[in-house]
Amino acid sequence: MARQRRHFTQEHKDEIVRMVLDGPRPIAHVAREVGIHDTTLGNWVKDYRRRHGGGAATGDSGGEKMSARELELERENRRLREENDFLKKAAAFFARDHR
Repeated sequence: MARQRRHFTQEHKDEIVRMVLDGPRPIAHVAREVGIHDTTLGNWVKDYRRRHGGGAATGDSGGEKMSARELELERENRRLREENDFLKKAAAFFARDHR
């Protein structure tokens, strides 16, 4: 049986994209939460950035855009959070295994 295609309003798409851009969670995590494919959400993020002048966060005071250094730090921060989450899960797994 084929799944019926879901349609999202532009406002709903923008709300989901804001979850990615405003928080530390990567696209894959948010996509899994919402129940859509991560490639789809990545396309929505790209489209949102194109429509809003490429700024990563509209919550900035005065509509300031993030500098390249700030974007780099955000990416690194996100990567480190993911690695930390993985290590926590691995530590919990091995701690449970050796009891």
